[in-house]
Amino acid sequence: MEVLKVHPRGYCYGVVDAITMAKRIAKDPNVPRPIYILGQIVHNRHTVLELEEYGIQTLDGGLRLDLLEQVPDGATVIFTAHGISPAVKAKAAQRGLNFYDATCPDVTKTHILIREKIQEGYSIIYIGTKGHPEPEGAMGEAPQGRVALVTNVADIEQLTFSDQEPLAIVTQTTLSQWDTKSVINALLAKYPHAEVHNEICLATQLRQEAAVKVSDQVDMVVVVGDRRSNNSNRLVEVVEKIGGKPSVRVESVEDLRPEWFDGITKVAVTAGSSTPSHITRQVVQQLEEWGKIT
Repeated sequence: MEVLKVHPRGYCYGVVDAITMAKRIAKDPNVPRPIYILGQIVHNRHTVLELEEYGIQTLDGGLRLDLLEQVPDGATVIFTAHGISPAVKAKAAQRGLNFYDATCPDVTKTHILIREKIQEGYSIIYIGTKGHPEPEGAMGEAPQGRVALVTNVADIEQLTFSDQEPLAIVTQTTLSQWDTKSVINALLAKYPHAEVHNEICLATQLRQEAAVKVSDQVDMVVVVGDRRSNNSNRLVEVVEKIGGKPSVRVESVEDLRPEWFDGITKVAVTAGSSTPSHITRQVVQQLEEWGKIT
């Protein structure tokens, strides 16, 4: 069995910047302790465990504003790469907490866009994944009643914006570009006057396009990524829907099952943008070992 390594794959610059910032903060003796992160710095449990070794505690499992209540007075808090709403920043400042913002620059660009459109009188239709922290933060830039979340075409029926209301369609940065195009087209059918701002980041687009392209050359694609990683899950999705080949997502080499590769002569490996390189290397090495005996 031949193993192809997809390029690009793995960490994007926004993830690298966020992790580097967290480690730098942890190493600074002048930073007040304890140090917390509101949510996972990026959606990968291996990275979360690594930061625990630096003394950074991850608070997870709820809305950022609720998680902030768990941070004791005088502590330090880091906001994740997914972005943070103005309400959370304001609350942290009100409490006098020492805080740092590790938001990805591409996500920051989306926040700025939404703020500008709101100031110009627009309402926002945000295409994103329900329950994901990126929509939570970005939609927090708009007042209630001026923003709505759409996850798929079926959600569009529930929108109550008028035909005369200025509208801006804005997207999460880590979506499937093909699925998003379908949702945008359906939105424009209902609101032809809406402005479209496709904010899917270049790192996401390049990884998806590379995964689809390699699908023509292989029997199967393995995606290395955390179950909560939106961009990793979308890689599996585009390989299957657009590339037309089977795909599996694994969090680590321990998830691999040899029976998956019975009859497979060529397999490709890619990774989500929040997946550490050494985790992907271990998966590649295991598949190459199996390949020698098949």
